[in-house]
Amino acid sequence: MENLYYNNTMYDEPQHNWWHGRVDGLGPNHLRWHQCVRLQSLKQEIPLTPNGIALLGFACDEGVRRNRGRQGAAKGPEHIRRALSNLPLQPSMRTLYDFGVIKCPNGALETTQDLLAHAVTSLLASGNFPILLGGGHELAQPHYRGIKKFVNTPSKSIGIINFDAHFDLREPDENGVSSGTGFWEIAQTNRIENQPFHYLALGIQKTSNTVHLFNIAERLGVRYIEASDFHYMNYGFLQEMLNTFIAENDFLYLSIDMDVFASAFAPGVSATSYNGIYPDFVFSSCIQQIVNSKKVLSIGIAETNPLYDIDDRTAKLAASILMQATETLSNI
Repeated sequence: MENLYYNNTMYDEPQHNWWHGRVDGLGPNHLRWHQCVRLQSLKQEIPLTPNGIALLGFACDEGVRRNRGRQGAAKGPEHIRRALSNLPLQPSMRTLYDFGVIKCPNGALETTQDLLAHAVTSLLASGNFPILLGGGHELAQPHYRGIKKFVNTPSKSIGIINFDAHFDLREPDENGVSSGTGFWEIAQTNRIENQPFHYLALGIQKTSNTVHLFNIAERLGVRYIEASDFHYMNYGFLQEMLNTFIAENDFLYLSIDMDVFASAFAPGVSATSYNGIYPDFVFSSCIQQIVNSKKVLSIGIAETNPLYDIDDRTAKLAASILMQATETLSNI
């Protein structure tokens, strides 16, 4: 598998010119992300880096194309990096690494997914906390697969918390797997391996999921909160639901599909939600609660689509979410 990283059509090593921004000084209280990110290639042996935070791009939207969505998310990693570059860095932040970008040439989605899963496992094995920058939500299945291989203990449950307007529980059609099939694939694999499928979806839209998909979610035991119920009046209930789900699992995989947010905040996605959730204190508190559990092994950001963004609004929101998550992670 490693030799695939040498294939420049599928992998780009990180470059210094990806990270640039304002310089206010060199003291620890003046630094921004672009001044501190260290570049590391997947072509080389990954050094042991306990508590490192590893950024890895997934420049792919082939799954979105197969799902008949709006393409453009392949440019997401580039724009999220640009938004991250100028963010202020807290002195307590863990060491940041950029491991480059995995690409999907000529529609080779399945091979790209295999490569991504292998990279996630390798990053976790080296002590890093992988953060995937998408890219379409076809990253979900290989992301989970990489985490699962790292855990490698069937008795340990891996819970999925997914902020998303969609269940992504579609069965693959004649086009194969797509951005909408990831969690269905995970459920089927776990069923075959006689392992539980623990999936909590937050921000689900009735207007974006058919009755059939709701029925599949019910049959698979998926727990979910609709977008219309994700607000401050339900804050206590949300906290309780998260606490219960977190307690039931040994590890967590956190996935954030940017189409969960109202299009006023995230216009640059493959499928907009005019009535999506707000990136307010309720959402921020949920992220903090999840990360503070110390059970999250990795985070993925999906569906940032710069072709439809306005003033990089969606990329900046994705970056701010990652800033909060990494700061919380660095202080637990």
